[in-house]
Amino acid sequence: QLQLVESGGGLVQPGGFLRLSCTASGFTLDYYATGWFRQAPGKEREGVSCISRSGGSTNYADSVKGRFTISRDNGKNTVYLQMNSLRPEDTAVYYCAARVHCSSSVHYWGQGTQVTVSA
Repeated sequence: QLQLVESGGGLVQPGGFLRLSCTASGFTLDYYATGWFRQAPGKEREGVSCISRSGGSTNYADSVKGRFTISRDNGKNTVYLQMNSLRPEDTAVYYCAARVHCSSSVHYWGQGTQVTVSA
């Protein structure tokens, strides 16, 4: 079965940190650029970050630049999102997504992991 599985979400106080993981099963993730999207209640899904197949190129939404870092370990078939200095407005369900390039359509979606930033 081809799937992406996210983990690492949870409840954290403002200013805190979390690290999300996205692991592929049934396929090799390093064939794909991989990114993170998020969707807050009542809002549209938005792109957060993406990393190229090699890991040599990354991009970030303006709202997370300087706070979030995306990385990948192709040996572990996993992509990570390190989230620091978290804010209440970062609260959302975070989804992992694999695609040919960061600008192309998504081939595989994960099931999502909840991140809640609250005091």
